[in-house]
Formats: sequence, structure tokens, C-alpha cells
Amino acid sequence: MKNLITIGLPSKGRLKEKSVTFLDNKGFTILQSDKERNYFATVKDRKNIKIIYLHAKEIIQRLGDGTLDIGISGLDLLNESKKSLKDKINIKQKLNFGSANLVIAVPDDWIDVQTIADLEEVAFDIRFKRNSRLRVATKYPNLTNDFLISKGVTQYKLISSLGATETYPFIGSSEIISDITSTGKTLVDNNLRVLKDGLILRSQACLLTSKKSRNKIQSLKF
Repeated sequence: MKNLITIGLPSKGRLKEKSVTFLDNKGFTILQSDKERNYFATVKDRKNIKIIYLHAKEIIQRLGDGTLDIGISGLDLLNESKKSLKDKINIKQKLNFGSANLVIAVPDDWIDVQTIADLEEVAFDIRFKRNSRLRVATKYPNLTNDFLISKGVTQYKLISSLGATETYPFIGSSEIISDITSTGKTLVDNNLRVLKDGLILRSQACLLTSKKSRNKIQSLKF
């Protein structure tokens, strides 16, 4: 269909529910298919709009390449993306859901480590005693790297996390972590705590648009 507008929404969890509610409150009533695993939906009385349910990270990618016109995803995922991708996406509106913090967390028993400055001391100690670098497990290498460098931490290396990042220090895969947390409960439950100055980013859900689609979507009112 000519002038078809594609909107990408998170495919699961509270982000999906809140995103659907947000659109509904703006007058875009989503008509869901009866098929449980259907990743497509339509909007009532808006034949030119197609809804696609995707992983929040993929929504950023598709907005960047222009295959999505509009999407809802996290500020953390947008900021973690390469500059060349971010430059193709507009933040239309920050939304009042999906709040979470990206933080640096250390094991509870590191009682002498309360701040990033303390962390640098530990990093040098590890380098001196073990001839290795402080390992930081994370799914956010770009944001974590930029943050640690800005704080003057140099003796570390990033470990790519593929699953439950909070377990990495306790299975010997890293010393500390950088992770996204909404309530902090998971960190506490796993004997981790956030450094006093360890906040990397305050994130939230955002309504995003592809710069490629500027003319196509200007008639939509959000």
C-alpha cells in the first residue's frame, strides 16, 4: 500500500503492554490477531498503519535502516547504538514508562570499593598481582566503555554478557558488572550493589521516528 506507515512495538512483557496502552490513549486502537504468535497487528480505522512486534533492540535497527517509520524502544538501547545509526533516528517523545538505570555494580563483599575512584585502585591492584585486567561483564559495551573512560578508569576489559549478567562475578567470568536495573532487587538478590557514583544512564521508553520517514508521518498526531 502506498504511504503505508509501519510502527514497531516491543514484542513482550510490560513494555509491550504499556506501548499498546500508550497508542490506544492517543486514538490508535490496535486490533490484535487471534493467532497467539502473530507478530503483526492493524489499527482500527487506519488501513495505512501496520503494527510489527519486534525485540526492542531490533526496533532501533529497523528505524535506522528505514524499514520502520515509528517505534517504541528504550533510551538505553538507542544510546548504546553506533553514532551512524543514532543519527538516523529522532526522539519524538520520552514516555512515562520503562524507567531503568544502567549502573556499575560490584560484589557486596568488596567493602573497600564504594566509588569509581576505589574501583580504579582495585583495577591497578589486579593488574599488579595477577597481570590481568579488571573484567566488567555487560550487554552495553559502548556506554560502559565511554563511562569508565570519562571517570579515568583505564585498567579494565569488557566481557560480553550473553545472559544473566549478575551471575558473572560468581561464576568466575568477571569481577564486576554493568547492567540495566529497574528496582535494583535482582542485584541485591545476587549479592551485588551499585557504586555510589556508578550511574551510567537513566533510561526510559521513548517514541522514536526514522528521519527517512519525516514527510510520511508528519500528519500523525501523538
